[in-house]
Amino acid sequence: MNSTRIMELRQAQGWTQERLANESGVGLRTIQRLEAGQDASLEPLSLVADALHVPVRDLFTTIEDAGMSSRVDSLQDRTDEQQAARDRISGAWCWLYIGIGVVLTLVSFTFPYGLVLFLSYWVGGYIILVAIRRIYLEPRLDEKYPLSRAKQSRRERRAA
Repeated sequence: MNSTRIMELRQAQGWTQERLANESGVGLRTIQRLEAGQDASLEPLSLVADALHVPVRDLFTTIEDAGMSSRVDSLQDRTDEQQAARDRISGAWCWLYIGIGVVLTLVSFTFPYGLVLFLSYWVGGYIILVAIRRIYLEPRLDEKYPLSRAKQSRRERRAA
């Protein structure tokens, strides 16, 4: 049996078991079993760790099962890899927007109504970029990298 710190981490947040179950998206009975130190699959452990803002390994004081220890390490490595890949793709979209904007800004001031083109790109383009990210990009990144989170949702979780 593995000794967990889930109860300690939950209480440090000032949460009840029900609140942790809601925040993590797992059942109340699963939270109770995890706090009792019973074995669970890595998926609910990952969800609970994400809700508590800690790596999966930090949910345990000790991990007696060598196989479980290697699976936890592997899960953390996969999570880190997926988060890095997601951040690279999101960053590439932002840099694409900025790069096109810089070129368009330089070109726009050669036209008589260049200021209108300049303002319409930076304001309208930003609105379009946000819409593309929310409607197209984020759902596909969620599907491709299920262990990762969008920067906005990470900020919201930290603020909460």
